[in-house]
Amino acid sequence: MTTRRRFIAIQSGDRYANLQTEDYLLSIKLETQVEDTDIFTEGPAVDGKGDVYFTNIRTSKILKWNPRERELSTFLTDTNEANGLRFTPDGNLLICEGGAGQVTRLNLSTGQKTTIADQFKGKMLQAPNDIEYDRAGRIYFSSRGDQADPNKYNKKAVYRLDPDGSLHQLLSEPEVHMPNGLVISPDESTLYLIEAHPNADHNRCILAFDLRDGELSNRRTLINFYPGRSGDGMCIDREGNLYVAAGLHAVRGTSETLDTKPGIHVISPEGKLLAYLMTPQDTITNCTFGGADLKTLYITAGPDLISMRTKIAGKDSYRLG
Repeated sequence: MTTRRRFIAIQSGDRYANLQTEDYLLSIKLETQVEDTDIFTEGPAVDGKGDVYFTNIRTSKILKWNPRERELSTFLTDTNEANGLRFTPDGNLLICEGGAGQVTRLNLSTGQKTTIADQFKGKMLQAPNDIEYDRAGRIYFSSRGDQADPNKYNKKAVYRLDPDGSLHQLLSEPEVHMPNGLVISPDESTLYLIEAHPNADHNRCILAFDLRDGELSNRRTLINFYPGRSGDGMCIDREGNLYVAAGLHAVRGTSETLDTKPGIHVISPEGKLLAYLMTPQDTITNCTFGGADLKTLYITAGPDLISMRTKIAGKDSYRLG
């Protein structure tokens, strides 16, 4: 088998045919639209009040959407190109600050921000991208970028930050190509990782790993998006189904094709595409569960913050307060 073939997804039949979308995804709604000098939204996270925080990487802002008052505001500026966000059970906000190569924790009550990870074995991190945690308080995050100096920067990687402050590299190049979104299953037995490399003959898939005591094993490919655009970010429902933001409306100067349709893809723990609902414009990046019943999916896509109602609620750790 040639190198090229290793990355080609099975194209027999239409993977979007005969889906059960209405069993998973219901209505779609435009919540708000960002107006700024440059826009690339990412990282939605919902606090205990139901407010949605998301980032505009290009202008280093964290925005806040109040769905009750229908009000969009700027929550934080000078965020070092903040990308992925995640609220912890105590209401603190974890921030992947890609431009500074660090992960920080923001106390919303006091405004104090603390750097919790910025180097590994004496070298700087590539840009932190997405973040997750488990019930034991371990934090997992992906780190990716284009820093080429191996004497100064670590490779693209996935890390685990333990409660004692120690940082552990779980995966790195070349075993992963471009780690992106990551999420842990409701029973915490599986960690899912999106690989999203835009170059030809590189991974565009979701990988699954057995997760035990913070360690990964039994790597397998859950679903392959190649040659289309891979997933970017994702979240998970209480039954273990993944909700993946993937695809493009138009090519963007990479080797990515339009084989992956733009929108939310619901994927079972066995890797079956169950449902799909299109989002209206590029570039869809990430999603998370919110709402009083955890059945509202908030999605960042270009200048839009979109919501979709779902049949199944998100996993319990998305609920705060």
